[in-house]
Amino acid sequence: MPEYKTEAQKKKFYRTSDWNNLRQQALDRDNYECQQCKRDGRVHVDSKKVEGERKSVELNVHHKYEIEHYPMLALVLDNLETLCLQCHNKMHDRVFGQTNKKKWDDEKW
Repeated sequence: MPEYKTEAQKKKFYRTSDWNNLRQQALDRDNYECQQCKRDGRVHVDSKKVEGERKSVELNVHHKYEIEHYPMLALVLDNLETLCLQCHNKMHDRVFGQTNKKKWDDEKW
């Protein structure tokens, strides 16, 4: 069973035709819509599907169980879901430009 512990191993996997075919199946199954946005009552679709011309990558196919820890699920369609870039970054705790500062501090002496 292949391992995906290093960045080089992961990059090699994400360039394979098996991954690209399965990724396309997941996008088709999810109708090019972010599944997390749908769960939250929003709609986010890929510009490629809507406009016919892709300007930037707006949707990612996310492994629910990461391939680093569950390599046996790397090519299982049920382990994949389509997410917009914003939701995908939130899933991986990659939130940029936001701080969790309180608006004011109610600390009393």
